[in-house]
Amino acid sequence: MNISQLAKTIGVSTDTVRYYEKQGLLQAPNRQDNGYRSYTLAHVEAVRFVRGAQSLGFSLAEIRLILPQFASGQLGRTDIERQLQTKMAQIDAHIQQLHTLKKELQAAFASLKCARDQPVSIAQGTASVSDSGAGAAQARRSFTKSATSTPRPKIGSGG
Repeated sequence: MNISQLAKTIGVSTDTVRYYEKQGLLQAPNRQDNGYRSYTLAHVEAVRFVRGAQSLGFSLAEIRLILPQFASGQLGRTDIERQLQTKMAQIDAHIQQLHTLKKELQAAFASLKCARDQPVSIAQGTASVSDSGAGAAQARRSFTKSATSTPRPKIGSGG
C-alpha cells in the first residue's frame, strides 16, 4: 500500500507518517519502481501502536525506546506492566504538582489587596519562587496597593 492508503487506514495524515519515519518510529518502507513508498501490515501495526501509546500519554521519545521490543515481538506483559506503572507514577507526580500550583494560585488570589480598578506595579506583582515544580506562580502575596503609587485617571472620568 502507498502512503495515502496507510494514512487513511490508520486515520492519520501522510505528514504524520512521514514524521514518524523521520523520527525513527517506522522502518523505512521498500520503494516501488516508480519511487513510491510501499508499506506493509507491519507498518500499519507500528503506527497503530505509536498512536495508541500516545493516547495513553507516552511521548514519542518513550515510544521510540519501547518500539524495537514491540517490532521484534519481545514486548511481554511484564514489560508492558512496568511501562504502564511508570507512566501512572509520572502522572500521579504531575497531578500533585498541579494541586500544589492550584493552592499557590488560590493563595495569590486570596491575598489580592489592591482595588479591582487599580493597576498593579511590577514590584507588586513579583512572585516568590515556588517549590511546586509546576512553574513559578506569577502572582503571590505581593499584590497590594503601593503607598507611593499615584492612581491613574480613569478614562472618561473627566480628570
